[in-house]
Amino acid sequence: MQNEIKVHEDEELSLKLFIVLSRALESVRKQVVKDIKSYNLNLTEFAVLEFLYHKGEQPIQLIGKKVLLASSSITYVVDKLEEKGYLERIACPKDRRVIYGKLTERGHQVIKEIFPQHRKAIANIFSSLTKEEKEHAIVLLKKIGLFADSI
Repeated sequence: MQNEIKVHEDEELSLKLFIVLSRALESVRKQVVKDIKSYNLNLTEFAVLEFLYHKGEQPIQLIGKKVLLASSSITYVVDKLEEKGYLERIACPKDRRVIYGKLTERGHQVIKEIFPQHRKAIANIFSSLTKEEKEHAIVLLKKIGLFADSI
């Protein structure tokens, strides 16, 4: 009987953790989206620009995987960024099936200008935590994510 009570309490605590984590993530996400929209971009456009800014030209299929987009969605995002003059497609000379995404000079300038501002906005969102609390949260959240992936 005592064991059943402990199991029930642990299940209730896990449910509460899930709800708190979900609500916190939603609140953080709203602030991040608000910041990114202020640059006339949506979340996925910003993710693609930021990825290419830090990694250089990449196969479009890989970009989609890295920013967690379906292959049909990455095509749409790349089209939009190309229309804005931020990205260009480059055919791979060795394999015509592979197309690379590369920042244009304009795209590079835009992300170079806005990324430091975005980094400050993210820092502001998490400014209620100390350095140690952030480090501890990273460890705990990684542990949760890795375990969830393994089951």
